[in-house]
Amino acid sequence: MKFNNTNITLATLTDASAIVQLLNSAYRGEASKKGWTTEAHLISGNQRTNEQQIEELLQQEHCCFLKYVSYDEQVIGCVNLQIKAEGIYLGMFSVHPLQQGAGIGKQFLLAAEEYAKAQGIQRIYMTVIDARTDLIAWYERNGYANTIITIPFEEDAISGKHLQKLSFTVLEKYL
Repeated sequence: MKFNNTNITLATLTDASAIVQLLNSAYRGEASKKGWTTEAHLISGNQRTNEQQIEELLQQEHCCFLKYVSYDEQVIGCVNLQIKAEGIYLGMFSVHPLQQGAGIGKQFLLAAEEYAKAQGIQRIYMTVIDARTDLIAWYERNGYANTIITIPFEEDAISGKHLQKLSFTVLEKYL
């Protein structure tokens, strides 16, 4: 599939390592603190995901990653899109901490909408840590509605130890 933004393309298995590196640097550890999407103050550790998890997602039917490739061929943004009965689930959305604020995130949201429309799907939804009020507000400014539905955020062996009790808020957008 081609997108209006030529920097955004479908990722392949060969991109798994770069996606892992990007996700971990955007969400965890000291490197993530250079951007505004860090979760380092909420979850300890340096890992958000691992290569096995990303490879499994890349191989699932009805699941893809979009990647944003810079002029020097570096993956500096990604988003995971999963077709579900309820619509398209948007997750693992990240932009390199030093590139945040340059409009790449908005371009990804538009590409996700293009993808949904191409699949004949009218709803995109996501979960956001409810303590991330700044991020929720950003999504709301970009047309997503807060459903006020919350889901527990359980710790797992991959993504780090929670530094406080966390839950997810469900956001959605109808196209």
